[in-house]
Amino acid sequence: MSVSTAASVTPICAPLPVLGRDVTVPLVTGGEVTYAALDYAASAPALQRVWDDVAAYAPYYGSVHRGAGYLSQLSTDLFENARRTVAEFLDCRADDQLIFTRSTTDSLNLLAQALPADCQVFVFETEHHASLLPWKDARVTYLNAPRTPEQAVETLERALADRDPYGPALVCVTGASNVTGELWPVRELAAAAHAHGARIVLDAAQLAPHHPVSVQDLDVDWVAFSGHKLYAPFGSGVLAGRADWLQAADPYLAGGGASRKVTRREDGGVDVEWHDSAARHEAGSPNVIGAYSIASACKALTEAGFDTLVAREQQLIDTVRAGLAEVPEVRVLSLFGDDAPRVGVISFVVEGWNSSHFAAALSAEYGIGVRDGLFCAHPLVRTLLGSDPQTQGECGAPEAAPGEKSLNAIRVSFGAGTPDEHVERFVNAVKELVTGGAKWQYRTEDGRCVPAV
Repeated sequence: MSVSTAASVTPICAPLPVLGRDVTVPLVTGGEVTYAALDYAASAPALQRVWDDVAAYAPYYGSVHRGAGYLSQLSTDLFENARRTVAEFLDCRADDQLIFTRSTTDSLNLLAQALPADCQVFVFETEHHASLLPWKDARVTYLNAPRTPEQAVETLERALADRDPYGPALVCVTGASNVTGELWPVRELAAAAHAHGARIVLDAAQLAPHHPVSVQDLDVDWVAFSGHKLYAPFGSGVLAGRADWLQAADPYLAGGGASRKVTRREDGGVDVEWHDSAARHEAGSPNVIGAYSIASACKALTEAGFDTLVAREQQLIDTVRAGLAEVPEVRVLSLFGDDAPRVGVISFVVEGWNSSHFAAALSAEYGIGVRDGLFCAHPLVRTLLGSDPQTQGECGAPEAAPGEKSLNAIRVSFGAGTPDEHVERFVNAVKELVTGGAKWQYRTEDGRCVPAV
């Protein structure tokens, strides 16, 4: 695999301080409990370090790239220094461009808009919708879900061998699955893409918060990720990589900042000369706080040491997987098998339970926040469940009788800010719910399972 877990001899660290670590929530059965946030794969809580850095900067907020005043100059320096910090975090090449976006979804849509004419795109059906859906204007080949890392490489190589060898091509692949947490063979897939004259973009939304990502070591052409999964606030993301396709494309958004020179023509029209730098695709006043927060998170993770963070997270993974293995009714979802390296993302189904009902009971009766559904990766989850697209049943009744196929799944996810107690509480709660059932009645409201008053 391209990314391996740290050795067991690596010292284990304490959880990194995050916002909300002391928040208490009410239980339907009475009393309150400290909230166990175990939905990191959707949005990780912001690091306290990040929040403190943003708060320290906030009084000095000023316009970026447009002002002569002191605060404007300070904010501009902060924004561009953030760009350099994130580029170093990703180990970008010297001539790569780094563009600040709104999210991974925004980054990949930007790249999709910048594809050369008649570009072929190859994407596995196992991708998150952010990397599965943006390529509507290209010739797209959807590849079947592989069952081993080696099969993933072989599948891609066969598909690329059949393509037009003279036209542009792009491969899009995840670094770590947002459903199973399994690590993908990114370096091997990049080598296969380049051997057939294609480029590759890495969706690192689930990888970057858990493992170091080196553009040069993995030899990918672009990488995209979101701030809100990297312990930064919502609304910021990154696309980093080769500049040529980005410089040749029309600006992602037309407006101030993207334009270098605008003149009127005699016929009444307007001629525009666009920037060739990252500014070409950053029109409008940039999200300087979002960029700064991502840079702060990058610094915090680097200083904490990924070897130590990975080792501790592996300990949490082992605790959860061992606990779930003790419950015969639980089936953990996997593409590559139990021994595949993974990050702290685990999806499962419980025999005889509606997934929404189970997740609602974890929240209402134990103060544990997880995710249920198809996780914006519908084809993958349905492949893993062996189920057809259909509507989830009422939450008060079992989703599927014993032996029948489940329709949705439950996902638990965690990371650098997760205390041991949270995963231990989760494992115990699963065992209690399976053996004793829910203590409360639940109903469906607006498509969600909620406690019945």
